[in-house]
Amino acid sequence: MLLAIDIGNTDVVFGIHNRQEWIHQFRIPSDSSGRSSDFEAKLRLFFLENNLKISKINRSIISCVVPDLKHVLKETVQEMLGLDPIIIGPEIYDQLKMEILSPYEIGTDLVCNATYSYYTYKKTCLIVDFGTALTFTVVTGEGKILGVSIAPGLKTAVKSLFSNTAQLPEVPLVMPESAIGKNTVHAIQAGILWGYVGMVREMIMQIKKEVGQDCIVLATGGLSSILTPLRDEFDEVDKLLTLNGLKIISEIVK
Repeated sequence: MLLAIDIGNTDVVFGIHNRQEWIHQFRIPSDSSGRSSDFEAKLRLFFLENNLKISKINRSIISCVVPDLKHVLKETVQEMLGLDPIIIGPEIYDQLKMEILSPYEIGTDLVCNATYSYYTYKKTCLIVDFGTALTFTVVTGEGKILGVSIAPGLKTAVKSLFSNTAQLPEVPLVMPESAIGKNTVHAIQAGILWGYVGMVREMIMQIKKEVGQDCIVLATGGLSSILTPLRDEFDEVDKLLTLNGLKIISEIVK
């Protein structure tokens, strides 16, 4: 079985794949001060609670956008599983048979997303990732990453609003029916969520215009299902898209 680890700015996501499907996923906060032993303890508890045998894991792969945690989680895998995990990065990109834009700058999670879309569709794709940052990644049918656009993610925008205002309360990220707020909570939800609907639609339209052709539009990220008015904009919505990219890469890299 495969243990895939996606280390993001907010959470570390662990996925276990049995060659047919993802049988388990769980996430813990991306604590950059955490030690290898801390992550190992949490991972061992997860295996125990889900009746999983550590000995069944024979492959592991890591994507990391938090530099301080890359070696920590690598050590966790080595100590717990006795495996050297594949680390996503420029050192392995030539094996993907893709043209990676700015390989030392682009987030490895975006490379995973692009890899999934390229190997799944072999057509020009736009991947919208609703994570800590809201990202738009364009990859051609020949596997060339054309570029990336980045905006603050939904939670990042909300957190920024609360931290810079004295009287606004924290609100649940629930899509309101109306764009005209009737109270403070509704007003915040309307402004942020309907605002993001407009931004995502405009970005998709502008990117398609600049690419000069229609694109397969994919959505992923933990918040990808919140903006319900955007459902018709996407050909596929999959919260596990990044993990699926990791799985594909684990099967390619030797």
